[in-house]
Amino acid sequence: MSPRTQGQNELATSWPPGFRILAILLGTAAVVVLVAGLQAANNILGPLFLAMVLTIVVHPARTWLEQRIPSGLATALSIIAVIVGVVGLGMCVLLAVARFATLLGTYGDVAKARVEDLTDWLSKVGIGTDEVLKIVESFDLSSLLALVSEALGGMFGVLSTVVFILAMCMFMAIDATALPRQLVSIGRRRPDLVAALSSFAVGTRHYLVVSTVFGLIVAALDTLALYLLGVPAPLLWGLLAFLTNYIPNIGFVIGLVPPAILALLDGDLSLMLAVIAVYCLLNVVIQSVIQPKIVGEAVGLSATLTFLSLIFWSWIMGPIGAVMAVPLTLFVRALAVESDPARSWLMPLIAGSAPADLLGDGDDLDDVDPQGVE
Repeated sequence: MSPRTQGQNELATSWPPGFRILAILLGTAAVVVLVAGLQAANNILGPLFLAMVLTIVVHPARTWLEQRIPSGLATALSIIAVIVGVVGLGMCVLLAVARFATLLGTYGDVAKARVEDLTDWLSKVGIGTDEVLKIVESFDLSSLLALVSEALGGMFGVLSTVVFILAMCMFMAIDATALPRQLVSIGRRRPDLVAALSSFAVGTRHYLVVSTVFGLIVAALDTLALYLLGVPAPLLWGLLAFLTNYIPNIGFVIGLVPPAILALLDGDLSLMLAVIAVYCLLNVVIQSVIQPKIVGEAVGLSATLTFLSLIFWSWIMGPIGAVMAVPLTLFVRALAVESDPARSWLMPLIAGSAPADLLGDGDDLDDVDPQGVE
């Protein structure tokens, strides 16, 4: 234990009880104010953090390119890769929503027949008449189509946010060339902080790699299952399953809605139930059981904390918070826990275990790769 940490512990134990209670109350009030501030500024902080994560992701490739081509060209290629990736993913989501809206518009008459079939089935399984009427009244294809059209229109409004993210990625990529030298300078005085930021960068890359691999597996299995079941546009819904895999634990529910509804309209109730069963079998097992365990081992977060992070950051920052829930939690952990050896005792509670690489004292700067933090 360093002398600074020992002195802090001795000072904390010497506090009178009344002062401790006051410190807890003031700390709680500060956290509430901080959370309110984050929620108020989510339209800026969310895209800003996403831009930082994208810069972290492409940094190893930029470093590899710098060893073979001029630095300016390597930075330009990295920026182009980010632009292509962000625009490509955005176009995929836009295509999925637009295609879903187009298909819904062709099932007006079929929807009424399916609702009648659903009503009969609900009555047979013992649901009362009043409950059936409420369910029937709540299912209106025109309302659903209006909701999808509204979501499609809202996506065009996200264009300004995408432009902001790409601009921030460009500036961060340019500044990243000098960051390793700056971190070495900072590391002489704050080695724990540099080590924590390095851990955040590495953990973020590991998380995105694991999510991408599992997303590809889930997308391939879902596409094959939907093709065999005869659901329209199976490749598109497989792509949607890949994109929603970046939302921890519950992302598959979003990807399930379009193919399930189309299965009901294009086929019958049994086809819809088959789609739901396949998605639950594949996606729940892979995305909600296997993937969180591997993600937790890769980044040092327990499955419970990962799920709570999804709820918290979705509430704070909306859709970006849902996608970036794990990286945001890693960033907070790096600044609030890993940067101070006095708080290292919290790591087993956060990780659910006590990995050796997460419980080090962080005093050795030689173990930190400054180029891993951008």
